[in-house]
Amino acid sequence: MISFAAVQKTRKRLKEELTHLLCKHGDREERATSEDLSAQLRKMMDLPAETEWIEFKEAKINFDFDDLGRYFSALSNEANLYGKPAGWLLFGITDRSPRKIVGSNYRLTPPGLDRLKEQIAQHTNHQMTFAGVHELTVDGKRVVMFEIPPASRGIPTTWKGVAYGRIHESLGPLALHEIEEIRRQAPLDDWSAKVCEGATYADLDPEAIAFAREEYKEKHQTLAVEVDEWDDASFLARAKVCSQGRITNAAIILLGKSEAAHLLAPAIAHITWVLRDEGEVEIDYAHFGLPLILAVDRVFSRIRNLTVRHISGETLFPLEVTQYDPWVIREALHNCIAHQDYLQSARITVTERPGSLMFTNRGNFIPGSVQSVIERDTPPDRYRNPFLASAMVELNMIDTIGSGIKRMFRRQWDRNFPMPDYDLDEAGVVRVTIPGRVIDERYTRMLIERKDLTLADVIALDKVQKGYPIPKEERELLRRKNLIEGRHPNLYVSENVAAETDTQADYIRKRSFDKVYFKDMVVAYLRTYHEARWPEIEDLLLDKVSDALNEKQKREFIKSLLKEMRKEGTIMTVGKTRGAKWVLIPSPPEKV
Repeated sequence: MISFAAVQKTRKRLKEELTHLLCKHGDREERATSEDLSAQLRKMMDLPAETEWIEFKEAKINFDFDDLGRYFSALSNEANLYGKPAGWLLFGITDRSPRKIVGSNYRLTPPGLDRLKEQIAQHTNHQMTFAGVHELTVDGKRVVMFEIPPASRGIPTTWKGVAYGRIHESLGPLALHEIEEIRRQAPLDDWSAKVCEGATYADLDPEAIAFAREEYKEKHQTLAVEVDEWDDASFLARAKVCSQGRITNAAIILLGKSEAAHLLAPAIAHITWVLRDEGEVEIDYAHFGLPLILAVDRVFSRIRNLTVRHISGETLFPLEVTQYDPWVIREALHNCIAHQDYLQSARITVTERPGSLMFTNRGNFIPGSVQSVIERDTPPDRYRNPFLASAMVELNMIDTIGSGIKRMFRRQWDRNFPMPDYDLDEAGVVRVTIPGRVIDERYTRMLIERKDLTLADVIALDKVQKGYPIPKEERELLRRKNLIEGRHPNLYVSENVAAETDTQADYIRKRSFDKVYFKDMVVAYLRTYHEARWPEIEDLLLDKVSDALNEKQKREFIKSLLKEMRKEGTIMTVGKTRGAKWVLIPSPPEKV
């Protein structure tokens, strides 16, 4: 019989052997990890240049904590944008090729690095921190590898409230389009697709359903005969308004009886039309509730859409046209319905003024910018209410999801009217204004006569005629095509375009204003410095003269300007030839 003491001895021996085996395994695992990281480090060092998600720093002794946090944010966001499993910040390595390992004493003691994870998490959104902080000894020198997780889908990583990104070798706030790219990754919770609790088919308006059937048949003409044989439940399922025989929020919005509005609470589905005069005084208003599929025509009937005299490209004589294209009005309304954030409990509004219509809906502009919508050839890949928008496509309310905005710009262009104006300055609100009158008929004639313009040209020129600032790249585009003149921000139609469009008088007026601007600069300079030679005058004005002129023309313009100021009795020359100086003519003493 085995004694108790022998059993205990055996257990002790087995425990020691097991511990030994585990330690050996752990050593092999640690060694393998270290070897893997070393191999990965070498591969990164061999890259021809720093990538957007990898950053090398010497950090021989220390590294600024805020800079570390900014790099954390930037590399996390870049790793997301480039689809990488991690971003890397590497200490102890030179950042220029050929890269060398110089070693780092950053937070040399283990507790220092351990605390770093917690410290970083305190200043990032969602308490993000390093996926790993790895210490390696390579060629006898210490390297610290910070493994940074990519930004979560839909959520840019921020440091102290700011999302950073890489700009070549520098850091800066993440570009707006990159922020939107990350945000678009998150699937939206489609409220419109959810079942409307307590709703039945009895809550749907028969007139609205009948109207929807006709629009569906117009959209799907090959099914026109078949549609008439479907009962309401079958039709609403085929039209993608209802889901699995249950009434959705989208169904109530489009087809619900007015008395069914409470079923959407706290959401609101209403449209308000307001008429204002030139002084912004409210003249009239009306409210329109469910069903919104019928409310669109009711709102349309309240809009006056006056007849105006307008230039046509087919004749020199003005034609009588309506202020607004009916399709544009309906498209703008349909966009508001499709993209409204109904849970904000706010109304869609249509504000009519003597020369414009403004449509307002709640919710951020999901594509990010209007320019991105205009430039892309495919519809956006994300929508606030995809189920509702899909149903509206089926019911012939919108053509294809996301294509309507670009078409609105083209319809205004075809009518030779100013472009739609999108105001996205207020967070959570989208406003689009449709101009209903020509701003400058001579300018409009230019749009008619110039057939070489692209939509991008027209949109940029539209900003110029409205006096809006335009970005540098658009200014350069218009200058290359000799469409604009003047110095930013005082831009105007260039001379050659003015000649084509009978706007010479307007051009001369603006050029005169330009001369006044230069004359004032000369006077201010002479008041300060009392005299000026030609090189000083040239240095003062040359780079400010319109880029539409070549260097010789610019100098001739300045000489002509000075001669004109001398004839006006503003300035005079003192001395001759190269030594001549320009000075102000003293004002005559006031008579007592």
